[in-house]
Amino acid sequence: MSAPAHLHVRDLDVFLGATEILHGVNLTLPAGQITGLAGESGSGKSMTALAILGLLPDRARLGGHIDLDGQNLLTLPPRQLAAIRGKTIAMIFQDPAGSFHPLLSIGTQLTDHVRHHLGLTRAAARSRAAELLDRVRVPEPAAALGKYPHQFSGGQLQRIAIASAIACQPRVLLADEPTTALDVTVQAEILRLLRELSTELGLATLLITHDLAVISSVATTVTIMQTGRVVEAGDRFQILTQPQHPYTRSLIDALPSRWHVRPEEDHGD
Repeated sequence: MSAPAHLHVRDLDVFLGATEILHGVNLTLPAGQITGLAGESGSGKSMTALAILGLLPDRARLGGHIDLDGQNLLTLPPRQLAAIRGKTIAMIFQDPAGSFHPLLSIGTQLTDHVRHHLGLTRAAARSRAAELLDRVRVPEPAAALGKYPHQFSGGQLQRIAIASAIACQPRVLLADEPTTALDVTVQAEILRLLRELSTELGLATLLITHDLAVISSVATTVTIMQTGRVVEAGDRFQILTQPQHPYTRSLIDALPSRWHVRPEEDHGD
């Protein structure tokens, strides 16, 4: 396992043409913790993740720093950034079905991924793939390798997407609305899995969501974005019980009462 990572986003600006999409965004992802990034659609959450990954459109202009291991990722050439993407920094997307080729077996897609990044033999890669599926609790992992994406439920596919994301032992994990398409019970299972993996693997995890309920029990810290700006950031418990910004209060007021954090709740839950 690689050394733990702290990823720091400092004064990040993103322009698309003459339009400024992100305005001086600051964000820190500590190793072994989940950092929640919340806001409505269009607030800049996903744009921040894509900037970290180096997947913005060619016409985008960026300023500021995205620091990992003393390197500003914004200054790296495309080839070097591509080597980091998928290996050191991995991402989980909202739609698990869209993460996989429908005509290739899960085993083929997982083994191709680890062979490309880790240089494993075909047999070693297949063994690794089965271990990964077992790690994320996909039933009968060896048999699952021979199945195709349409043969899995949405929750199982998201588990497989997580397995693919952690396959090359990344140090930073970006999860963009990973539970939106799932029912409430499956949501809770996926969130518990992300929390376990972040702790056990020392992952610096960014959990992006429009719904504060999703991060109310798994994030250590929470950052709130509105129209491309960070409007509030801090300890999860503090943000959810004593919000300072009107926009944060409006997000909390929109939550069902059963999701509200009570003062007696333990911060680490």
